[in-house]
Amino acid sequence: MAQPLGSDVFSQLFTEARTHNAWKDQPVDPSLLEKAWDLAKWGPTSGNCCPLRVVFVVSKEAKERLAPCLMEGNVEKTMAAPATAVFGHDMTFYERLPELYPATDARSWFAGNAALIDETAFRNGTLQTAYFMLACRSLGLDCGPMSGFDKPKVEAEFFSGLNVNANFICNIGYGDETGLYPRGPRPSFDQDCIIV
Repeated sequence: MAQPLGSDVFSQLFTEARTHNAWKDQPVDPSLLEKAWDLAKWGPTSGNCCPLRVVFVVSKEAKERLAPCLMEGNVEKTMAAPATAVFGHDMTFYERLPELYPATDARSWFAGNAALIDETAFRNGTLQTAYFMLACRSLGLDCGPMSGFDKPKVEAEFFSGLNVNANFICNIGYGDETGLYPRGPRPSFDQDCIIV
């Protein structure tokens, strides 16, 4: 039986972790990005559909391609981040279900059902990005997820020729704590939850 983790783990993943806007000039080893993926891929998705697709933008040339896609307030921090993940979800994820979910004919649930494809890809792709960010934190990396980009431009630049919808962008690296804002409050259990 699994045992509760220690408070130091909760601290690193949740209670002391922050969304970073400033970055130390320290590169992220590509093997850490791969390791984060290899951890995150084990998080559950419905029917093991695994729709998340990621482009890691790390080179100067790739950052210059990304910059015109960003809102002005996101450019400087993204250019300074050692790595930026462009998260998207594959709208043809169901074609891999015979491999990923062989227990039944799961592909048939989706083929021709655009509304179910859209909902499933978005929900599960977003879920996988959360797993990925927690995996990064578990490896000692910091994250700075953000919206504020031109979705069609990002898709044309980084998902061209693929049936992938951009979801959001996340800077990854070693955060500079001097760039942190005061931490915002979170709602209490009683404010937002009920047990019935």
